[in-house]
Amino acid sequence: MADGRFADGVRYRVEIPSVEGPEVLRAVLEEADARGVPVRRVSQGSGVMMLTDEELDEMARLGAERGVEVSLFLGPRGAWDAGGQSLLTASVAGVARGDAGVEHCLAEVRRGLRHGIRSFLVADVGVLATLGRLRAAGELPPTLALKTSVLLACANGATARTLQDLGATTINVATDLSVTELGELRAACTAPLDVYVEAPDDQGGFVRHYEVPEMIRVASPLYVKVGLRNAPNIYPSGLHLEATAVALGRERVRRTQLVLRLLAERAPELVEGRGADAPDDLAIPSPGG
Repeated sequence: MADGRFADGVRYRVEIPSVEGPEVLRAVLEEADARGVPVRRVSQGSGVMMLTDEELDEMARLGAERGVEVSLFLGPRGAWDAGGQSLLTASVAGVARGDAGVEHCLAEVRRGLRHGIRSFLVADVGVLATLGRLRAAGELPPTLALKTSVLLACANGATARTLQDLGATTINVATDLSVTELGELRAACTAPLDVYVEAPDDQGGFVRHYEVPEMIRVASPLYVKVGLRNAPNIYPSGLHLEATAVALGRERVRRTQLVLRLLAERAPELVEGRGADAPDDLAIPSPGG
């Protein structure tokens, strides 16, 4: 059993993905309060470039007020630009095309930092290495969080170790890894793993709620991420999709409540807040509490 923990002593944290702007973030936080879901991180897939300055400020403010990490994607990306390969294969979906693509990602990070964002989703290995070097050289804040994207899927220990060496502070894993394979990744690196326990359709659509206790046992510290099967891809999001994005965000919180209920039933000893060494702010309240 892995006993890796976050700095605050917990084995797992909840992440809600696809939180595409301030309205979605407010809805997610409201739903989390109503359902007793301890959200510690939200991530966004449309990218820094798809948010106004005011929206960036608002997301940073909401995150700071609630102690929730806000992680924003770096764009543009291979699936959106003028290259034709993305029409034939998803393998280039997250790449930064050419030197200009890398520079654009660096510009996204610098813009986000100016507005109080300290965590970014990286889908290109060269961009990750560049950001890691700049952070090590003191040209970017030492507290800068670099979260690898599921589009840069990590499926083995050697890759996990390499991504951490390049600068990743948290690593998205392939959505179909067995519990044994997750354990192999944990043995190879110390960075928290980001694990979809329900994956979006374009990432496999796997629903793995019953596996969560074993995932925590072998791969902590990890982020429990709940995407949605049978839900539309809304990237890039905007006002035309805001109502849908809000509804999807609320449902991701509801699905997380179901995962945490199952965890409490199947493995109560793993539920944060039950042990003497776990902080109270991550306790899962009783129904109605």
